[in-house]
Amino acid sequence: MRLALFQPDMPQNTGTMLRLGACVNVEVDIIEPCGFVFSEHALRRYGMDYLELVKYRRHNSWEDFLEFAKSHPDEYGRIVLLTTKSQVPYTEFEFKPNDVLLLGRESAGVPETVHKKVDARLVIPMTEVARSINVAVSATMVLGEALRQTNLFPIKNNFCQNQKNTGFK
Repeated sequence: MRLALFQPDMPQNTGTMLRLGACVNVEVDIIEPCGFVFSEHALRRYGMDYLELVKYRRHNSWEDFLEFAKSHPDEYGRIVLLTTKSQVPYTEFEFKPNDVLLLGRESAGVPETVHKKVDARLVIPMTEVARSINVAVSATMVLGEALRQTNLFPIKNNFCQNQKNTGFK
C-alpha cells in the first residue's frame, strides 16, 4: 500500500501525510512540481521528527511516476484516485495490498489526463453543501479503510495483548 501526492500545494498537508505514512508503515510518493519549495526544513516543521521514520520517493513529473511504477509492479499496483468526481464510495471498493492511493492538489485536484490514466476513482461520501474534505484527512480516512481491508495495519504486540486481557475486540 502506498500514498502518492500529485503536485501538493501545501507543506503542512504534505508533512501530515508523511507523518501518517511513518505511523502506519506506508511509503509515500511525491509527484512534482510541488506548490512550495520542497525541503526538509519546510517539511520538518509539519512532519516533526517523523521524517526519519517515513520512506518517501520524489518523482520529477507524473510521467516519471508512471514509468517508475510500471518498472516496479510488485510495489505499485492499481492507481486509485481519491476525487470528488466519482460515484464510487471508497467504502464499497475492494482494496488490494499493493494499491497506490493517489491524492490531488489541494487547489485543483488532478487534471483530466491523470483521471484517464488511473485504474479506479473513489469518492468520500459527504453532504451536498460541502465542496471537499482536507486532503490529509481524506488520505487518513481512505488509507485506514484500505489497511483494514488488507490487514496491513502495523500492530504492536503489547497493544494486542492488552486488548486480549481486557476484553476489547
